[in-house]
Amino acid sequence: RSNPYQGSLLRDSVRRYLQLPADQTVLILHAKVAQKSYGNEKRFFCPPPCVYLSGPGWKLKQEQIKARDLGEAGFRVCGYMGLDSMGSSLMETQKLSFEEQPDAKGFSCAKALYISDTDKRKHFRLVLKLFFSNGQEIGTFHSKLIKVISKPSQKKQSLKNTDLCISSGSKVSLFNRLRSQTVSTRYLSVEGGAFIASARQWAAFTLHLADERCARSEFPLREGYIRYGSVVQLVCTATGVTLPPLIIRKVMKQYAMLDVDEPISQLHKCAFQFQGSDRMYLCLSTEKVIQFQASPCPKEANRELLNDGSCWTIISTETVEYTFSESLACVRQPVSPVPLIAALQLTGGGDVAMLEVQGEYFHAHLKVWFGDVEAETMYRSPKSLVCVVPDVSAFGSDWRWLRYPITVPLLLIRDDGLIYSSSFTFTYTPEQSCIPGQQVLSDAPQDSDNLLNSIHQEFTRTNFHLFMQT
Repeated sequence: RSNPYQGSLLRDSVRRYLQLPADQTVLILHAKVAQKSYGNEKRFFCPPPCVYLSGPGWKLKQEQIKARDLGEAGFRVCGYMGLDSMGSSLMETQKLSFEEQPDAKGFSCAKALYISDTDKRKHFRLVLKLFFSNGQEIGTFHSKLIKVISKPSQKKQSLKNTDLCISSGSKVSLFNRLRSQTVSTRYLSVEGGAFIASARQWAAFTLHLADERCARSEFPLREGYIRYGSVVQLVCTATGVTLPPLIIRKVMKQYAMLDVDEPISQLHKCAFQFQGSDRMYLCLSTEKVIQFQASPCPKEANRELLNDGSCWTIISTETVEYTFSESLACVRQPVSPVPLIAALQLTGGGDVAMLEVQGEYFHAHLKVWFGDVEAETMYRSPKSLVCVVPDVSAFGSDWRWLRYPITVPLLLIRDDGLIYSSSFTFTYTPEQSCIPGQQVLSDAPQDSDNLLNSIHQEFTRTNFHLFMQT
């Protein structure tokens, strides 16, 4: 643990951070699968991997660099993205230039990345390296695993092999490509609270399987794999904007197939019929998203003729988010590896309550903090840290008057003061049966200390609860 003097300074810094967090977040969006290129072709990843920079810490850090370097050229963020290298070979990279959006987020995408047939891997990761334009390295960040496929599967998918199937609650991207031309690609996105077809940016949507027997206003969600003919709901992950209930249809040669109920696979062509409508489908017209009425087929009642704008390609997507804060630290090293917490596991109780923090990118220079209280931390592996849960009295003398749960944020702090926040919290909950009513307390002032001490002993021995906030 930190020495007392350093610990006191760091605790003051953590308190200031908790009062006014100045986080820097790097968000990477990418497809879950990538189609391999063959020969001299370059089959660029679609949708292209995107990077968003958000949080007030970016502006604060740039102001610090600007003040130190006495110039404006040094504080712009730039970067490179490529595939993780194979052995000693150099990875192909693409330079990223970030532009500020109306919501103050920085945005860039890598439109020219591909994987060739000389690369024999079944999976790979994307690697993002960020710098300030004065040359100062920010850090290196990795995507989640991406599965390599040769081409979209034409076979009927079996739920025995679910690698390429799409499950309810997963994230997807939808794009439309007129006459198979790359330059005509439009992505379903959201802007200003409205759905649009964008040539620049794509949105990730949570695809929910709905219970079609219930009223539209209720729309309860179900688990399972998405099949054609199912009623689904598309919810934008960034804004929460939702489309009305839709029936997902398989598309073959520009026809919507009404009698197909097989599982949906990656990069399949599909159409979205508005539930309860008269053959109305989700469609794009240039950059607008509209409704298109399909034409019935007199000879084949199980088919409806669509236009080009109503045929969408579906693909699963992944999101990985790295959050850190340099605002209160004198950081000279890159912020990476940025640890990611995936789960918490509590064992024991009282003075020997231990918390295992599970995730990725852990190292020996990290300490677990419960709010502004440092915990004794032991490094177990890149995927596991173990710490002693601090006694609730560490949060101040007011613990003895506690009558309600106290929740504190979980932080990971590097030994140079760099703060990594998380979406996890830890909650101390007093034993309800041991808490006397107000009448008992007011009637027994002489024994109040003993009473409260006994409450505290029971409290710390048996009542630690975990909550995960997503």
